Amino acid sequence: MSDDDGRGSVPSPPVIQDASVDDTIRILLATDNHIGCNERDPIRGQDSINTFKEILQLAVKHDVDFVLLAGDLFHENKPSRECLYQTMALLREYTMGNKPIQLELLSDPDEGKAGSFSFPAINYEDPNFNVGIPVFSIHGNHDDPQGAGAEGALCALDVLSVSGLVNYMGKIDLPLSDANAHTTGIAVRPVLLRKGTTYLGLYGVGNVKDQRMHFELRSNRVRMFMPRDKDNWFNILLLHQNRVKHGPQESVPEGMFDDSIDLVVWGHEHDCRIVPEPVAGKNYYITQPGSSVATSLADGEAIQKHVALLQIQGKEFQLTPIPLRTVRPFVIESVVLGEVAEEEGIDLSDQIEISKFLKTRVNALIDKANQLWDERNAKAVEDGEEEVPRMLPLVRLKVRTSATSYRSLTEFRLHQVDTTGVTATSNPIRFGQDFQGRIANPRDVLVFHRSKKPATRGGKVAIDQPELSIDDPDLSISEKLAKVRVATLVEEYLSAQELQLLGEGGMSDAIQMFVEKDDIHAIETHVAKSLKVLMNNVQGSEEVDEEEVVDMLVKAKEQHEKNYAENKAKALTTKKGKTPARDDDQSDDSMMMDVDAGGANGSDFEEEPESDVSPPKKKRAPAQPKKAPAKAPAKKAPAKGRGKKVVVSDDDDDVIEIDDDEEEEPSKPAKKTNRAAVLSQPTKRVPAKKKTTPAAAGRSSRAAATKARGKMVVDDDSD
Repeated sequence: MSDDDGRGSVPSPPVIQDASVDDTIRILLATDNHIGCNERDPIRGQDSINTFKEILQLAVKHDVDFVLLAGDLFHENKPSRECLYQTMALLREYTMGNKPIQLELLSDPDEGKAGSFSFPAINYEDPNFNVGIPVFSIHGNHDDPQGAGAEGALCALDVLSVSGLVNYMGKIDLPLSDANAHTTGIAVRPVLLRKGTTYLGLYGVGNVKDQRMHFELRSNRVRMFMPRDKDNWFNILLLHQNRVKHGPQESVPEGMFDDSIDLVVWGHEHDCRIVPEPVAGKNYYITQPGSSVATSLADGEAIQKHVALLQIQGKEFQLTPIPLRTVRPFVIESVVLGEVAEEEGIDLSDQIEISKFLKTRVNALIDKANQLWDERNAKAVEDGEEEVPRMLPLVRLKVRTSATSYRSLTEFRLHQVDTTGVTATSNPIRFGQDFQGRIANPRDVLVFHRSKKPATRGGKVAIDQPELSIDDPDLSISEKLAKVRVATLVEEYLSAQELQLLGEGGMSDAIQMFVEKDDIHAIETHVAKSLKVLMNNVQGSEEVDEEEVVDMLVKAKEQHEKNYAENKAKALTTKKGKTPARDDDQSDDSMMMDVDAGGANGSDFEEEPESDVSPPKKKRAPAQPKKAPAKAPAKKAPAKGRGKKVVVSDDDDDVIEIDDDEEEEPSKPAKKTNRAAVLSQPTKRVPAKKKTTPAAAGRSSRAAATKARGKMVVDDDSD
């Protein structure tokens, strides 16, 4: 049904007529905690974990039998170590203890337990744990199971489950085909509890795609396993799906659940509608607690956050909303500058006057948020609660502008302003700096929106929909599939967006890292690094006009893109498996054997075994061994006499003449042999290549070289 269906005649919330403590099940109800949201923000980084701590403290304060969560306990599918650490520490601190469990488990304790392990799925049934307040939870779309390992798809809740801190329920397997739908389908098996004369069934359905859930419900393939006397049970259904329609099948209808359900706890939607609402034509109610922390600065997040104390006795229930006090106040307002200009006589061509007006409205919103906090705090103190120090508020401003004035606009959040037709507006970055220390979101205090042209009748709006290379109508389906490359599509799409500061190439690589390497901070890191480089390129000692700053940013972006392309090309060159052959005498021979590295081609010269230097590099043999190189090595010195050899040192380039008639004195062994110089001699004096064994020890390279006639150049690396 729509949001307003039946709202005018909504009866008063149900209550328990004759309450009995021994027969009443007390539950703390919450959903969408989003632990880890904005954890890298210096101001708001601990908001989600602080609110989760408050929720557990409320569970202890109200002496509940258990805590019930309807998905999205974590904001990320792979929470950080710090996030997991703090969550597990809080669960251990507030849910473990000597408090006796008054709930009797009637269903199978092994239903949903970890495979190949003996411990039960329900933590308080494990004798190794001393649980005081059990926590039951389903997964949401943020922390849903992923992967296909030995244990199947896993999520963060599986980690908390096997550690004995959370009872994970609602993990289902969808059918692979329609043929086995009658046996597989979506099977919902309950957790059955009893306290006194009250019987409670918990039916959890973790998040699945809305289209699939819609199809399963319409096809009657959702099978709920209920007790035979189901009318004597109070049945709660937990699900985490879209409630507001985003398309034909992108939501779950409210009236498609089993008639035996008494209360539906709806997760995923963040606006707080926690007071139970009846459904037309059905006997059950729906409660939507909403998120416990503002994950975005949308209108629905501005509603005060609540959790609920749910009490059940027999088939009766009552729900008491509890406001959360650790949530920052959030105010939002809309302003249309064109209308304000007519009312207050503001000159829309004067940027200073517009900025002054916007700052006045922001200051009014800050005062409103602080007043709202003081009123809530005073009311809590009257009810016996402790006073909580004031927190910096969240404020939002949206600015809608025409295409001509969109050039200098960047998103910041605080307040909604329509500036269609305005030729100049405030710089959002400079605008937000004036409120540093007064609000929690100074860097996104202002949001500008460009007014889009209405779509023509019968035509399609092509804004931000670039024509990609695979859209060529002349291409066949097979050619399009062969041409599809994700990196190419991303780069083409970004090029069509006309990015003003960031380059398309670097952003494309960052997106690729985000998708392929699962690096959630790849885009953020690239943006921060690119902006830093741009700022360094445009910073100067002299003040410049804003128009000159734009030109400088354009030039800096072009230079940055050029440098990025050059560095990428250089990196690709170095990563190639093969490099061009070098003309110098240091070319390597990849096919050369170790025994050939000591001298000329086919030489059986060997290093002295006493040397502790690593073996010399292998040498590359020329294509035609009978031909001398056309160019002699650069460091080769001419021979001075018939029977003389020249030795060239790599370290100091000293030329040492050795007389052939003199008896050679002992010297340090040569570490390298310049093969090109050896091959420069007549080939008839070069011995044939043959394999030698390393057992011929004691013969130094230089001693063996004296037996070779002609000139020889030896690289001596000795110090």
